[in-house]
Amino acid sequence: MSFHSTAAQLVTVAAEGENGGNHESLSPYLTGGGALFVLLLLLWITTRFNRDR
Repeated sequence: MSFHSTAAQLVTVAAEGENGGNHESLSPYLTGGGALFVLLLLLWITTRFNRDR
């Protein structure tokens, strides 16, 4: 497969998926806020276990 044929196939796949890619029950703000909360929680847990530095 050449780069050109791969790019053409990706463009075709992207064009077919334009009709409503988002699920109606997923809120981007809720998803982003949840991910931020989980990452901050993991950061807090990591700093609690790493008291020697």
